[in-house]
Amino acid sequence: MDNEKTGRLIRELRTEKGLTQAQLAQLIHVSDKAVSKWERGLGCPDVSLLGTLSEVLEVNIDKLLQGELGENSEAVTMNKIKFYVCEKCGSVFTSLGGGELSCCGKKLTPLTMKDADEGHALKLEEVEDEWFVTCPHEMTKGHYISFIAFVSYDRVTLVKTYPEQDLAVRFPQSRAGYFCYYCTNDGFYKFKP
Repeated sequence: MDNEKTGRLIRELRTEKGLTQAQLAQLIHVSDKAVSKWERGLGCPDVSLLGTLSEVLEVNIDKLLQGELGENSEAVTMNKIKFYVCEKCGSVFTSLGGGELSCCGKKLTPLTMKDADEGHALKLEEVEDEWFVTCPHEMTKGHYISFIAFVSYDRVTLVKTYPEQDLAVRFPQSRAGYFCYYCTNDGFYKFKP
């Protein structure tokens, strides 16, 4: 850890939030002299303060320790959409372009999409201006489709599904796009209508 870089980042984030050194110090329960010392690169926050400091400054602890935020240089487009699932709690996340996501204390990696196989094929029926989507996949607590989404050129429609319920959902019809869905045992699938 570079104390000077970390100090500059603390000062930058504090001023972006419109906080004085004294106000930041009060929020994290230290003296304003401690904040001044950090910002001048003459010391660093105690490990026990990093969680609170990162929360107040709204910055990842890793970036705080590195002393720089970096920039996301990846273009933000729908064809770069990534899906993430927390293996511990089952939360689902999406991102366009780059970035880092974490849940339950662990960094998440994007799901790798594969074409649907016979056991994971979707059945689509047209009902008025919607698709009625079903799948014969088992939906038990240990093995089920966790979510299904439709990705088009400008939006994602995501439906969270649950074990012990039939997989039967409706999506607005669209001329372009694809379905993607996550099986808790077998991975992430893509199905083009």
